[in-house]
Amino acid sequence: MPTADNVSPAVEIAAADRVLSDAAAEERVRWAAERFGDSLVVSTSFGAQSAVMLHMVTRVVPGIPVIFVDTGYLFPETYRFADALSARLRLNLKVYRAAESPAWIEARHGRLWEQGEKGIDAYNQIVKVEPMQRALSELGARAWLAGLRRTQSSTRNRLPVVSIQDGRAKILPIVTWTDRDVHRYLAENGLPYHPLWEKGYVSIGDVHTTRPLGGGITAEETRFFGLKRECGLHDPGANI
Repeated sequence: MPTADNVSPAVEIAAADRVLSDAAAEERVRWAAERFGDSLVVSTSFGAQSAVMLHMVTRVVPGIPVIFVDTGYLFPETYRFADALSARLRLNLKVYRAAESPAWIEARHGRLWEQGEKGIDAYNQIVKVEPMQRALSELGARAWLAGLRRTQSSTRNRLPVVSIQDGRAKILPIVTWTDRDVHRYLAENGLPYHPLWEKGYVSIGDVHTTRPLGGGITAEETRFFGLKRECGLHDPGANI
């Protein structure tokens, strides 16, 4: 594989994506660890199937910084799930939040998530995107592991294994996995789904913009009232 010494980062990443497209998830994590060393981080939402990535990555890279963006509006079950997994897996958890408290944000802007798609975009920028960008910068991240999968939504069905987002390498070790693959890994390793999974929640975010699956809505429509799927953290438009 070409190295950064003789090719541009974009060419190197494209070559890595081709090589890793048929690799096992653990091999993708090992490649990222070998290539980026201490400048590698992993993000988590402590969502429905987050235990997979957290378990897999921390086995390969013990002590890796784990970025968790707390919006202040997560389900109580999510906070308890985060506590339980953090203790069990001994996570090096790095919690980031918006510069203002949820109450202050509402005082300044109102309930942005009730103000249509533009309001949701503004809300996500304040409570998710800005804290994540700050986390990546403060932790000196040159590369970022995330648990996105192609089968999760129409906005993710063409995601590469490796790409560049905002000048950083982004590696998706389980991007090619199916729901069956996820279930098998959790079962084989005795790992739990998020507690709300059993109540029909297939994608879990904030209490005010997350609904359980049912009533004729699709999995993508369980978030943000069906107006959008992505929150801005993983915007494909940011990839180059």
